[in-house]
Amino acid sequence: MVSRRQLLVGGLLVGAGGLLGTGTAWADGGPPIVDCAGWGARPNSAVVPIWNQRPVKILVHHMASANQADVSRAAAYAVARSVQNFHMDVRGWLDSGQHFSISRGGILMEGRHRSLEVLRIGKRQVEGAHCTGQNIVAIGIENEGTYSTVDPPAALWNTLRATCAYVCRQYGINPTEIYGHRDFKNTACPGDHLYGMLPRLRTEVGGLMGRRVDRVVARKASWPLLREGDHGPEVTAAQYLLRDAGVTTAAPDGDFDAATDAAVRRFQVMTGAEDVNGLLGGESWPRLARTVRRGQGGDGEEAVRALAALRGTEAVPDVVRAPDWQRLLGTGGTPIPPSSDPTGPPR
Repeated sequence: MVSRRQLLVGGLLVGAGGLLGTGTAWADGGPPIVDCAGWGARPNSAVVPIWNQRPVKILVHHMASANQADVSRAAAYAVARSVQNFHMDVRGWLDSGQHFSISRGGILMEGRHRSLEVLRIGKRQVEGAHCTGQNIVAIGIENEGTYSTVDPPAALWNTLRATCAYVCRQYGINPTEIYGHRDFKNTACPGDHLYGMLPRLRTEVGGLMGRRVDRVVARKASWPLLREGDHGPEVTAAQYLLRDAGVTTAAPDGDFDAATDAAVRRFQVMTGAEDVNGLLGGESWPRLARTVRRGQGGDGEEAVRALAALRGTEAVPDVVRAPDWQRLLGTGGTPIPPSSDPTGPPR
């Protein structure tokens, strides 16, 4: 029997018209959001699953598309249609994978059908397809463009802030619970620049909500993204951990070369990673960085020593677990106190 906190199917195939009409603007202070009908979406190919629970986080993505100069409404709608076509025709999904999309001109659009309706109610979660393992607990927001070497334009950034603040308010999500796609997968998404702006985003979203989010607290614990061409002790530690896991093709020399790329790919195959791409990120690090105890020897302890040389031996506990690895790797962030108040009472 399906429990109340498990899947609750919406029961209707919502087509291009949605339930809220075209070009909806909220009457309760939220940002204007163009619904699926407004940008000319295709009907979803199957019933959109809705879960009887609230999401607990937001995931920020970039589309890895061109940083086009055309910021018109017509261009925004064309991009939304292109994304939906790719997700349905190439990925084989029932609809767009993300819940919402933002154009480079700052136009906010519903991505997956029913996301707008359910957000307005603020009690349930439309199942997305934007990040495996997060699709029933996180709202996915796609941002048009590629932000690996440049910042997003101001219009997009301002809409992203307003959207995150509204989503957090509707669902009672703490603004510190805003993440990047790479925090959970082996991907460069949402780009180095946009990912680096997430602490600022958390702080500014808190400000829009009337909450103070300290810039230090806004640094969330994560895993580094390592890829071919990277150098340093973090790479050395990863190479030792790959050897510790039985992948012996990469010498622990601190250079993420072709052999290390091949070793990461082999490890991804061994562990059933969704994408075998040689990027060492948020999906593979938790599987690679096993618990290591002082004095046990072997490549696991060598990996710890490589980072201790960088951080100082006093920073190394007797038992190194995931949070310790993150701190030694330089991505430990600052823990959020358990007593932190939610953004609003459950409804």
